[in-house]
Amino acid sequence: MSAAPAVAETVLRVRDLKKHFPIHRGVLSRVVGHVFAVDGVSFEIRRGETLCLVGESGCGKSTVAKTVMRLQEPTAGSVELNGTDITKLDQAELRSHRRQMQIVFQDPYSSLNPRMSAGAIVSEPLTNYELASGAELEQRIAQLFERVGLRADAMAKYPHEFSGGQRQRLGIARALAVNPRLIVADEPVSALDVSVQAQVLNLLVDLQEEFQLAYLFVSHDLAVVEHIGHRIAVMYLGRIVELADNADLFGTPLHPYTEALLEAAPLPEPGLKRERIILQGDVPSPMAPPPGCHFHTRCLYAQARCKAEVPALEEVAPDHWVACHFRTKGGPFGPLTRTDG
Repeated sequence: MSAAPAVAETVLRVRDLKKHFPIHRGVLSRVVGHVFAVDGVSFEIRRGETLCLVGESGCGKSTVAKTVMRLQEPTAGSVELNGTDITKLDQAELRSHRRQMQIVFQDPYSSLNPRMSAGAIVSEPLTNYELASGAELEQRIAQLFERVGLRADAMAKYPHEFSGGQRQRLGIARALAVNPRLIVADEPVSALDVSVQAQVLNLLVDLQEEFQLAYLFVSHDLAVVEHIGHRIAVMYLGRIVELADNADLFGTPLHPYTEALLEAAPLPEPGLKRERIILQGDVPSPMAPPPGCHFHTRCLYAQARCKAEVPALEEVAPDHWVACHFRTKGGPFGPLTRTDG
């Protein structure tokens, strides 16, 4: 993956984003607690850049994606799209900004209306925003189909008549229809065969280069992330624990959780093995996350400070951010030492 431009316009700026889901119990449905799905996430995405969110299932990746799109309302924090904080807009004000951000969902079949033809699905955003009609609309839809690798004569077909990869191409065409600046891709290739994954990923890369799109790409597949991402944000239990350039994160991971993730990824060559970092215990419940560093209950290097103090996400090298007491400027930066604690 080629590097994103060093200086480019910021399309999306997220600051201290939180999403806490209330837990209701009892006859009166009282709030007895919260699920801390997203707990203070901050990042930026520039024009022509792909930021990947990666982490274990349940870490809050998809919730970040949906909250950024305001498909779910944030509990706190700000989401600036092209300099406007969209969290402060009502639905009427938000409508014009929705043109600038589109989403591609994980399941290409369930995200398409089975009762609408493929052409109608792709034309719906254009019709809603009154961007085209009549012959111009038909021409625009045909161009979108061809651009994503579908035949124009497939516009009359219905979603069940397409393969999984073709359905996802249809979803991408729908997202492109209104010329957005930001596309949020929530695990867009995880439901596809490996060979089809590569085709869809290459299509996304080509479209980004052509239209200078900004991508927020959610995935749990490190191979996919390494292929498409310019910068990688590693999430654990609702927080970003490391954020770095693609080459830096895969070459010199600094957070213990990132190290464990990379060590667990299979190597592409048969017979090659690497020393595994085995994490102890299970991921804590987001309803009752551990105090201090959320990762300290499974970390091989945890000290007393980790159990009491929340580590800030600090820049320890150029554009390399880490939330770890012993990898930041406030701690002994360098090799970590294992402890039984």
